[in-house]
Order: sequence, then structure tokens, then C-alpha cells
Amino acid sequence: MNKRKISIGVIVLLIVGGVLFFFLKKPSGESVRLETAATERSTFSNVITATGTVEPVVEVEVGTQVSGIIDKLYVDYNSVVKKGQLLAEMDKVNLQAELASNQASLASSKTEFEYQEKNFSRSKVLYEKKLISDTDYETAVYNYERAKNSYEQSKANIIKVKRNLEYATILSPIDGVVINRAVEEGQTVAAGFSTPTLFTIANDLTQMRVIADVDEADIGTVEEGQNVKFSVDAYPDDVFEGAVTQVRLEAVVESNVVTYEVVISAYNPELKLKPGLTANVSIYTLERDNVLTIPTKALRFVPDVELLSEMGINVEGNSDAPSGKKIVWQKNGQTLVPKVITTGAVSGSLTEITEGLTDKEEVVVELKTVSKGTSTASAEKSPFMPSPPGGNNNRKSQSKE
Repeated sequence: MNKRKISIGVIVLLIVGGVLFFFLKKPSGESVRLETAATERSTFSNVITATGTVEPVVEVEVGTQVSGIIDKLYVDYNSVVKKGQLLAEMDKVNLQAELASNQASLASSKTEFEYQEKNFSRSKVLYEKKLISDTDYETAVYNYERAKNSYEQSKANIIKVKRNLEYATILSPIDGVVINRAVEEGQTVAAGFSTPTLFTIANDLTQMRVIADVDEADIGTVEEGQNVKFSVDAYPDDVFEGAVTQVRLEAVVESNVVTYEVVISAYNPELKLKPGLTANVSIYTLERDNVLTIPTKALRFVPDVELLSEMGINVEGNSDAPSGKKIVWQKNGQTLVPKVITTGAVSGSLTEITEGLTDKEEVVVELKTVSKGTSTASAEKSPFMPSPPGGNNNRKSQSKE
């Protein structure tokens, strides 16, 4: 029993030793080399994507502040209108009757006021001469003030009724195009707690905008003036251009997703962009032309002194950089020396260099492990596989001929 346990233990040790040897032994067919790259001039950009809705820059909803029946409509969808142009008229019979009634009340109030004003003047003279009692004088003052207030109220009512009569004539407040008509002739509209919308007018359809919903993770890089390109499903082959004109501060939360509205201008000379289209937006948050760059991973390189020493390469200095600076390494013969640089924008695998390096300077990127290739003559091959063109078999067949 003890011999069996010993045998099992020996087998286990042999298996563990074999596994460790397999994983820890450095393959003889591999070598390590120092990878370098030269600085170069590049053009790069960072882009964030979002979706939005195309809208007119100026869009006005035209309504009415009085209730009544739509008597006449003078415009329809897509009608081009000018500021002050007649759009519709409401039935004015009731409003005109109310105006006549208030005019009669105003005339009556004016007559009463003029009479009481004269009576007050007479009573005042008599009161000063002590010819009437205090009660009679006070009565004259009361009647005069009451007639005066009634007259003022009648004048105010006339102003209100006249304005309501004006509201029954619907005029365009701006130059533009009617993009929506919400009523028909004969329809009754009620202006209660809210003003009913009759028409929606867009000011200038050659000047549009896109309201894009940008994710909270990207909004920090969006600024006014940045270039934008976008497309719409209606014209999949066309690319429209614009610029960020406003970054709105209010967050929009929907299904626990936080977004911010970004307003993008969009020139629309061919009138292809229509209100309500969905836009697929690309905002260029970073654009750099002809700047000096190096691979970003060169900034992460830290020399392995022991390994480089085995390769016959010395390391001078260390990777400690001054505040606000970075360190890259350059190979000078068989020596690595640090170089202090200042970096700018980063885009993908490239980093902009603003100070410390010039064109075509070499910097160390990484230590790279490469496999050594084997020659065709020493490689094993199956006797059942056909020989490649120009191989030994071909040469033998040629010699036999």
C-alpha cells in the first residue's frame, strides 16, 4: 500500500514538473528587440455621434385669443406668407354686437358723468357759501365720483371689445411658410385656459437646425463652433454640414439615461431638409491639421534595465518627468536616454507633440518579442505533400531529362 502511494506521488511530481517546465521555459525560437518610431506630421480628429431632429430655426404657432367659428381660411399647407398677411377670419357677428352694446353703455356713462360733473360744480360753489348742508354736498361728490368711475370702466370695456374684434382677424406674425394648418372652415375653436393653435409657420426653411441628444459621457467635449456632419434617412447618400451653436444646460432624463440638447446650425439651400427628419450626427470635438505626432504607447514605455543590459543596451536617467511634462526614450548608440516633452491633443493611437521633439526624430515605442524564422531546408514536411515549384523534386526531374 505504501509503495502504491509513493508511486502515485512520484507520478504527480513528474506531471507538475513537466507543466512548469513547459510554461516557464523561454522558447529558444524567440528574441527581444527594441521597437522605435519616428515623429511625423499627421492630421487627426475625434468624433462623437448622436441622433437628433431637424427643425426650423424660427417656428411660430399662430393662435387666437377669442372663441368662435372659423369663417374663412385664406392659406393652406406650404403657403408662402408675408408678415401681416391675412390667414383666416372668425365669425364676427357676436363680437360686433358686443361692441355696439358697449358703445351704447359708453354713451350713457358719458352723459351721466357730464351731468354729475356739472351738478358737483354747482354744489361746490353753494357749499363754499354755506348755502347747502354737508349731506347735500357729500351726496353730490358721491354721485360725481360714481359717474366718473362708470365712465372710465365703459371706456376700458370698449378697448377690450375692439381688441377682441381685431383678434378675430388672424394675421401672419412673420414671413415664412405654413407647415401646419390645424383647423377647417366652420370649425369652432374655444379659447379658454389655453390658446388654440390654428397654424404653424416656419420663418426660413433654408436655415434649419438640428437638436441633437448627446450622452452625458460625451457632453464635456462639446463646445460652440465645432464642425458637424450629419445625414438623414431620406437622403442616405448626402452628407450635410453644420456647426454647434448652443449647448443647453438642462439635462433630459429618460429611462435613467441622461442626455443634453445640442443645437446645430444647418444650411439648407436646396430645401432637402424637412422639419421632423431624424439626423445621424457626427460632432468633431477635436481637429488637428499637420501637427507633430508620436505613437501614444511611446509615452507608456518604461525601460527594463535588466533585460536591456542582457541585450547590451545601457539606460541613463529615469522616467521621472517635471510637472506638466512627459518622458520619452531615445536610443543613442547602445544607450537609452530620456527626453522631456510637452504633449497636446490625443486621438486614438497618436499624441500631439508641442515641444521637445522635431520632425523625423526616433523614439522608443516598446520592447517587442519576435519569433525567429526557420529555413525551408531544415523544415520537416510530409512525404505525401506535393513539392513546391522550384523544389528538390523539380530539380531531380530536370536532371534526369
